[in-house]
Amino acid sequence: MNTPARSQARSTARLASVQALYQLQMEGTALSKLLNEFHQHRLGREVDDEDHEGEVFADAEIEFFDDIVRGVDARREEIDALLMSKLAEGWTVKRLDKTMLQVLRAGCYELLARADVPSASAISEYVDVAKAFFDDREAKFVNGILDAVAKEVRS
Repeated sequence: MNTPARSQARSTARLASVQALYQLQMEGTALSKLLNEFHQHRLGREVDDEDHEGEVFADAEIEFFDDIVRGVDARREEIDALLMSKLAEGWTVKRLDKTMLQVLRAGCYELLARADVPSASAISEYVDVAKAFFDDREAKFVNGILDAVAKEVRS
């Protein structure tokens, strides 16, 4: 059953997973510590920011969030190789913006490992995540790469 609340919780989990993966790459925080930090202090908690006082982070589907973060971490080499095969000649994952790389990794993982999520839904969701960080040009890039991944892994 895909209710609007569940759909929103999954969208929130996707955005949070990209943030967690970014933190994992930039800080090298131990995975269990990172997940615990997100569970305790970010997912569904009050925003700690003067400009947004009293606002609360949207609830996230915790198990879904954990699966994406753990899955990307466990399958990073496979995911990066798949992404590399879809990039233009001369491009590597190391050349990508670090946030962009996490968006693509999370989307790629979902296409590889979450058969319960339709390809079009996963792609659309990560295009929306990209729009939270980037302009339309980059969002279209995410769409193109993830569409190519989906065609390969979901025949």
